[in-house]
Amino acid sequence: MTTTSTDALSPFRNRFIFPQHEGHPVVYLCGNSLGLQPASVRAALLAELDQWATYGVEGHFMGDQPWMYYHKFLTPQSARLVGALPHEVVVMNTLTVNLHLMMASFYRPKKGGRYKIIMEAGAFPSDQYAMETQVRWHGFDPADAIVEVAPRPGEELLRTEDILDTIHAHRDTLALTLFGGVNYYTGQWYDMPAITQAAHAAGAYAGFDLAHAAGNVPVQLHDWGVDFAVWCSYKYLNSGPGGPSGAFVHERHASDPDLPRLAGWWGHDEKERFKMRKGFIPMYGAEGWQISNAQIFAFAAHKASLDIFDEAGMAALREKSVVLTGTLVQILDEIDPDQRFFKIITPRDPQQRGCQLSLLTQQRGKEIFDALTAQGIISDWREPNVIRFAPVPLYNTLEDLEQLREMLPKIMNRV
Repeated sequence: MTTTSTDALSPFRNRFIFPQHEGHPVVYLCGNSLGLQPASVRAALLAELDQWATYGVEGHFMGDQPWMYYHKFLTPQSARLVGALPHEVVVMNTLTVNLHLMMASFYRPKKGGRYKIIMEAGAFPSDQYAMETQVRWHGFDPADAIVEVAPRPGEELLRTEDILDTIHAHRDTLALTLFGGVNYYTGQWYDMPAITQAAHAAGAYAGFDLAHAAGNVPVQLHDWGVDFAVWCSYKYLNSGPGGPSGAFVHERHASDPDLPRLAGWWGHDEKERFKMRKGFIPMYGAEGWQISNAQIFAFAAHKASLDIFDEAGMAALREKSVVLTGTLVQILDEIDPDQRFFKIITPRDPQQRGCQLSLLTQQRGKEIFDALTAQGIISDWREPNVIRFAPVPLYNTLEDLEQLREMLPKIMNRV
């Protein structure tokens, strides 16, 4: 079993700043909601402030990391993170903005033809709102155009065969499948390759929201043939509240002249950009979907974190993640074997989950959550009755879980 003394990733813990509780670091099990601050972020932000102070507007073209090209300084790490080719990814905007931009290109419904979207029931609200409004924007009724795949009665999780059967059943009218990579509520990691293959077999595009998957589970977007994906950076990727988003567009769409998009200056051919001419000429690959120039300070924080991920490597992170989350399952089973207070609704198969474990509370769940927080054990609460724990491998340890093992039964007895 991995321990702090034998854990090859343990030095990375010291590269993050922990909030304090009564003079000690909190047990932070909330990286699935907002990751901890890397200690290197402060210097990264100060460097860009110095760039601004030293060069003013010329900072776009001068210095070690000119702002004109700043998005490119995040590309190699982002590509390795999601299993993509460098020209298939770009960091830009924020998550739901990127989702709308991707749907502007990949959701092109036709009256009497393909117009439906298949998604998971209970997706994160922002995804639901984006799809609802996109459907209405094109003149369709969401109640008809959006098909939600729900768990079977009495179950909490989606069965892959139900997803695939639904895709096949709507194959003649299906325009797009758009699932989360990992469901925010249950923590279920969907079979992305199977969903992609089924969507393509039905003649539809396959897209994913990787908000809870990027930096959490290993994905291979290029090899799986995913058409597009988007993700945020403030959860597992530790880039700060409201951090920038990533976007993936498969290279087969890199220079498709028939694929419409919503264009902006920064997506225009950079060799021609400052000639200020009419006629949009997109950059090759995902960069051609950019709208505006980089938010430099947010990008600097994101780069600081991406560099850490790149150094650690997703393979090692995943190996440790499986150990941590598996240990947490054992601890929770021991604490409440009869499920009087909670049951784990996240899949028990490690291949169907990432770092997150969701506990469906049977009684007094919010009181338990609040009491944990008061004792310096930070998780998060999702209505109506779920506590989410996420031991992330960059900075969590088995010792963190032992503290939870000690504290949780005391709190349960108290409430």
